[in-house]
Amino acid sequence: QVQLVESGGGLVQAGGSLRVSCAASGRTASASTSTMAWFRQAPGKEREFVASIAWSPYYADSVRGRFTISRDNAKNTVYLQMNDLKPEDTAVYYCAAAAAVYRTPAVYRESVYDYWGQGTQVTVSS
Repeated sequence: QVQLVESGGGLVQAGGSLRVSCAASGRTASASTSTMAWFRQAPGKEREFVASIAWSPYYADSVRGRFTISRDNAKNTVYLQMNDLKPEDTAVYYCAAAAAVYRTPAVYRESVYDYWGQGTQVTVSS
């Protein structure tokens, strides 16, 4: 079993920056996190894809150029650096991991991910 724990969420003003992290742990963490991704869910909306990384990063159009996903394989950790934040970025951000390597369009589908974190709240004030 693999556990994903997010951290780094919080309250920030519009135009500001925030970095969220997701650490994977468990006996099979290294083998189970070939593809890691961030999704988000705003109040009253469905959960949506934000970014993923396996060999290459992929981004949703709404965050491309503002957000950067990266990973530290030695630490089984994935990061999401969020710059120029907007009020519409307010959401609970979830980390997800898949054992297989996925590219688009598969990375957009929640069903390909094997593990999910509990989420971390990001609130952007105007």
